[in-house]
Formats: sequence, structure tokens, C-alpha cells
Amino acid sequence: LMIVAVGMLAWDCIEVGKNDAANLINGVFGARVMSHRSAVWLAGLAVLAGALFSSPVMETARNGIFEPGHLQLHQAMIVYVSAYVVDTALLHAYSAYGMPVSTTASLIFELVGAALGVSFSLGLVHWGKVGSVLNAIGVSILLTGIAGFLVQRVFRAAIQDEHTDHLRVLLHGPWIAGLMLTWLSWFMILKGMKAVPFIASFREHFVERLGMGGFLLVAWGALTLLIHVLVTIFQERLTKRLFGILAILGMLCLAFAFGQNDLANGASPGLSAFWLWKHADVGTAEATKMSLPIWLLAVCGAMLVAGMLTPSAQRVTRAAVNTGSQFDHIALYAPGWCKAIARRLLRFRPAGPDLAPPPQRTDAGKRVHFDPLRAAVIMSVSASVIAFASSNGFPVSTTYVTFAAVVATGMGDRTMARGDADLKIGRAIWVVFSWFFGGLLALAASAAVAWTLLKAGTAGLAVGLAANLALRAYVKIRADRHERQYHPKLPPEPAIETPA
Repeated sequence: LMIVAVGMLAWDCIEVGKNDAANLINGVFGARVMSHRSAVWLAGLAVLAGALFSSPVMETARNGIFEPGHLQLHQAMIVYVSAYVVDTALLHAYSAYGMPVSTTASLIFELVGAALGVSFSLGLVHWGKVGSVLNAIGVSILLTGIAGFLVQRVFRAAIQDEHTDHLRVLLHGPWIAGLMLTWLSWFMILKGMKAVPFIASFREHFVERLGMGGFLLVAWGALTLLIHVLVTIFQERLTKRLFGILAILGMLCLAFAFGQNDLANGASPGLSAFWLWKHADVGTAEATKMSLPIWLLAVCGAMLVAGMLTPSAQRVTRAAVNTGSQFDHIALYAPGWCKAIARRLLRFRPAGPDLAPPPQRTDAGKRVHFDPLRAAVIMSVSASVIAFASSNGFPVSTTYVTFAAVVATGMGDRTMARGDADLKIGRAIWVVFSWFFGGLLALAASAAVAWTLLKAGTAGLAVGLAANLALRAYVKIRADRHERQYHPKLPPEPAIETPA
């Protein structure tokens, strides 16, 4: 069990990187501020840095969902291995179809299902903690959606579609940039890293004396003045890049927050199983309370980055970007019933002018789905929400938050009210439905796997791994066919020659 858990730890971290981490670059990639590969490598470095500060969320995932101390050693390890058997298959299936899924929600449902499958006792699960984590995920989605919509509307009213015009940026760019930098600094540094001694001392001597409101107001004024001076000095050289730079900075903050938060989704079951096996002499309850070495977290962070470089990760990024694209016609899939619901909802859309800039393409002919202003809003709002949750030990969903930011800012720019609006909204409905369906599927599947491993032992483990591999092979064939159908620019399947 320990060997399988450690082996699947690497596997699951890569799968988390394919899906959840792929959303880190949505804004930057959609605005073509950076190339896909450059954005992935830069975000990857920030993920590694954030992984070193992931302990509060890691502890929630290790022993906050259920009570491993009430189980025997092999039972606790079965719970962690069962979560991996289900998680690697589930994430692979979603990523192959370009569907974002919450690795956080999946892990919670898998741990709960496996714990129930092993013990058949509702008392083993910390239902209060499970409820608070799920509540935090729901609140984070709602908060991101509202904040993304309102912030985008306000900033778009100021900048309009002239994000490269020097006079307009000189007039409104400093206070917008100052506001973004202020809330990023507050959530990422003063809240997300409040346990660091230097940050704690700064909060005590400066922030608490001025009060939160006073400090934020002073910081906003100082940063606004600084940006105004820099734009005045560097003129159009900075004007054309200001919001692109803010988008990149937001991406780095989001990736750092992701390393703090979502590392637990791929790493905690395997590290917990390894730690239980290594310290079996002290008992299950004590072993789960021992701290994990930092180098283990760094290795897991590196495997997350490896997953971000895979083709499946590109499918997830592309589909999320297309959902909020400012282009009228996009290549995307949504079931017919989702588009039918979307068309009914569109009957109630208010009339109004287009707010987003006209669609553009790069010199190489690639679509620019967002302008840099919207990319900066997507990245900074997402990073702030996730950093705040991480500082409080809540493993929220990066996927849900970033997808909500893309959709909300698209609604703020009215890109969801024209062209293939039914397809875009239908895709959003399909994604949300799949989130709930995936959680219930993870719960039932992990309970079944855990029960099989408990009753059949090694033979049950072999059956579980074989089913996992068979499902992955089947999904890959179907997903590649789906990709060729909805993105026909890909090379066709090779023809199968039949004998005469």
C-alpha cells in the first residue's frame, strides 16, 4: 500500500497540474501577453515557491476531513490509496476533454467516500470540517463572480477599449494599477504570509497602528502616485505594457497561492500514507500530526509543474479561455440541453452596447481573446480570493475561482450576450453540472474501491489499478476523437488498412 501510494503521488500531482494548474495562465494566455510555454514556466516557479508555505491547507487535507487515529494502520492507508485510484482516473478523464474540475472538491469527496467504505461509520468523518470547506468553496465562487463582474465594469468604464492610449491610461491607469497592487499586497503578503516573522512584525508595528482601513488607503495612495510618476517618465513604453505587466504579476500571485493551496490535493494522501508507514511505531493518531519536511513539498510542486506542460493542460486552458472569449464565434462543446437552457436565459438579457474591445489577432494570426485590462482583473481577483482562503487553512478550488473570474468578467464586458452566446453560457452550465456530478461520482467510486481493497486485499488492489488503467485508455481514445471533431485543425486519425 505504501509503495502504491508513493507511486501514485507523483501520478496524481501530474494530473492536478494538468487540470487545476492549467487555469493559472488563463488571463495571460487569453490576452497573448506571453506565450503559453513561457507563461507555464514562469507560473511554475511561483507554484514551487508557494508549495513551501502550504502547511495549513496540507494539515486540513491530511487529518481534517476524517479521523485517521480511529483506524488501524492498514485501514488508514487504504483510505489514502483509494482516493488516489479514483482521483487519477477522474482528473485524467476531465483533462482529456478539456473540462476544468475542482481537485479540491474531488479530494474531499474521495476521502469521505473511502473513509465510509472502510469503516461504515458516519462518526469517522469530520462533517463539520467537510461542511466548512465546501461552504468556503461555494463562497469563494460567489465572491469571485461578484467581484470580477463589478471590478470589470468599473475599470472598463474608465479605460473603455483604449488600454494603449497614453492620455487615458495616464488619467485612469495609476489609480487602477494602485488599487490592484494594494489588494494583491494585502491578500498575498499580509494575509497569505502572515505566519512569516518579518510579515508578522510589519503587521504589528504598522498595519495595526494605522488600522486596516487606514493602511489600505495609504498604500493605495502611495502606489497610485508611484505608477503615475512611472507612466509620466516612461510615456508610451509603459502605457502599452502597464496592464500586461499587471496581468503577469497577478498570474505570479495566483500561482503562488495555488502552490499554497492546491498542492495538498495531489500530495496529501501519498505523503500521509508514507508518513504513517514510516512512523507506524508511534501510532496512527500521532503520525498524522507530525510535520512534513519542506523538501517533500518542493518535489511535489515540481511534479505539478510537469503536469502543466502536457497537451491535456493546453486543452483545459483553451476551453476556459474560449468560454469567456470576446470573439463571437468559437470552437467549443456544450450538450444540447445546456444550450437550450442558455437560450432561455438569454431572453432576459438587458439591451446595451458592446463593452469589450473589438476582436483582434496577433501578427501570427492567433486570436486575442481578452485585452490586457481584463486579463489583469481575472488574475488579480482570483489570486486574492485564493490567498485569503489559504491563509485561513481552507483548501478552495483554483479551478472554480479562475473559471468564475473568466465568466464574470466576460459578463461584465457583455461578451456572453452576443454571437455564440448560447454556446458560451451552455458550456458554463455544462462545467458547473460536471463539477457536482464529479463530486458524487468520486464519493461513490472511492467508497467502492476502499471496500474492495479492505475485503480482497492485494487482489482487490490489483483489480482497482487495472480498472484505472483500462478507464484511462478508453477515455484517451474517446477524448482524442472528440478533440478532432471540435478542433478539426488537428491531423486526422490514421486510416486502418483492411486486407483485400
